[in-house]
Amino acid sequence: MQKLILTLAFSLLPSLLCFGQTSQQPLLLRKPTISKTNIAFVYAGDLWIVGRDGGEAKRLTTGIGSETDPQFSPDGSMIAFTGEYDGNTDVFVIPSMGGEPKRLTFHPSNDSVQGWTNDGKQILFLSGRGSDSGRTAQLFTIPMNGVFPTVLPLPMAVDGAYSPDSKRLAYEPLPRAFAAWKRYRGGRASAIWLANLSDSTVEKLPRTDSNDFDPMWI
Repeated sequence: MQKLILTLAFSLLPSLLCFGQTSQQPLLLRKPTISKTNIAFVYAGDLWIVGRDGGEAKRLTTGIGSETDPQFSPDGSMIAFTGEYDGNTDVFVIPSMGGEPKRLTFHPSNDSVQGWTNDGKQILFLSGRGSDSGRTAQLFTIPMNGVFPTVLPLPMAVDGAYSPDSKRLAYEPLPRAFAAWKRYRGGRASAIWLANLSDSTVEKLPRTDSNDFDPMWI
């Protein structure tokens, strides 16, 4: 009997130690987006917001499902995000100070938020709705009132960012093949191209044996 009790105690010890250590570890906060005054992020499948000066974070979403990819509007008043409710992934928007999320897309294909147009009137999102095979994707914009989206004039595009004058788009033409392979140099290695949106001409940024992604204008 004593042996059984000792064995059980030692088997539980690692779990107790792990629990104690976990409570002292930093939280896994992901997908940050920054406005002039606030930072929004994802934690435990929900959206949270906190001031850039720090303080107590406020939970923005509590629905059953997961929310990710938050993106502040240019003026910081709204947050677009990707929501997965009832088995479908769509584009939603919510006031940055809290409120009820508004669903903007209703297509059965997965729609994921990438950003905003510079005027703050439309949300940029990624979707495979235009592909017969489902293996390619395009970028779309949809206005805040949630009417039909507009496809950008590019045959394939992933993760774009508008130039300050909104005339060009820096984007990835192909999705990243292996995010965890740091030295992948195959045919699907990521590149960044610049597209002129008026005529769809493309300029390929110089690169040598690299994976380039997450374009941003500064």
